[in-house]
Amino acid sequence: MARLKEAKYIWMNGKLVPWNEAKVHVLTHAFHYASGVFEGIRAYKTEKLGTAVFRLDEHVERLINSAKIYRMELQFSHEEIKKAIIETIRANEHEACYIRPIVYRGYHSLGVNPFECPVEIAIATWEWGKYLGPEALLKGVDVMVSSWNKFGPNTLPAMAKATANYANSQLVKMEAVLNGYAEGILLNPDGTISEGSGENIFIVYKGVVYTPPLASSILPGITRDTVITILKDLGYEVKEQPIPREFLYIADEVFFTGTAAEITPIRSVDKVNVGNGDFPVVRKVQQMFFDLVDGKIEKYRHWLTPVYE
Repeated sequence: MARLKEAKYIWMNGKLVPWNEAKVHVLTHAFHYASGVFEGIRAYKTEKLGTAVFRLDEHVERLINSAKIYRMELQFSHEEIKKAIIETIRANEHEACYIRPIVYRGYHSLGVNPFECPVEIAIATWEWGKYLGPEALLKGVDVMVSSWNKFGPNTLPAMAKATANYANSQLVKMEAVLNGYAEGILLNPDGTISEGSGENIFIVYKGVVYTPPLASSILPGITRDTVITILKDLGYEVKEQPIPREFLYIADEVFFTGTAAEITPIRSVDKVNVGNGDFPVVRKVQQMFFDLVDGKIEKYRHWLTPVYE
């Protein structure tokens, strides 16, 4: 993966600071105890609206909910965070970009009890390409079922997009990469499917689309929700239910969804080819998704927030 493409500014606690001056103390609580929550958001260059952020309200709401789960009291409101995101994109003069807001416990005391540490927030934006590679959307990716399990319910809160959760994800991703795969799929402690290291997962079997429910320790993905809406608009039945591992090997299609991954087909799992190598459902979903984020579908225009009005 290429190095981050630096932008001009990062927004920190209410003000823009130069990219290389956006720093925290080495004894920041989040650095030692993973006491942070974050979001991944995309702004697209659209034909109809210019630069527009996709589902900004839903992402900010999830950020606030993640902070609430971890008892982090934000000093900025929903609307103030939205305005800060738009301000940062404008300051960096992006046409299209990835957006990373992060809320974290800052420097004060250092111990497991975080309450005395200040709750801080930063927003970075940068130009970013395709998460799983430039050809992934077209040709699909090869993945493996990881030897690492997803953490079970009531261990860590999977509904929070928390930095702590991604220690699990890193183990999965590293194992996959070192074994020659693009990504890994996590199973729950009961052996059912959870998600990828940074993506939700969908399985197509005999015309019905299946995806794990929230109770399967998955992140409630914004793109996942978008795809469920698209699939229903296209006339597909969508079932949210526990899914056994072996379903991956007999599926007609399997695909990842996520802000970074967008809609990425999976061409093989554990060296077992998925279906016959075609992705007819994925292609329909991809077409509608990219029309949607390009502002071409009036019904979903409200999901786009213009940046340069």
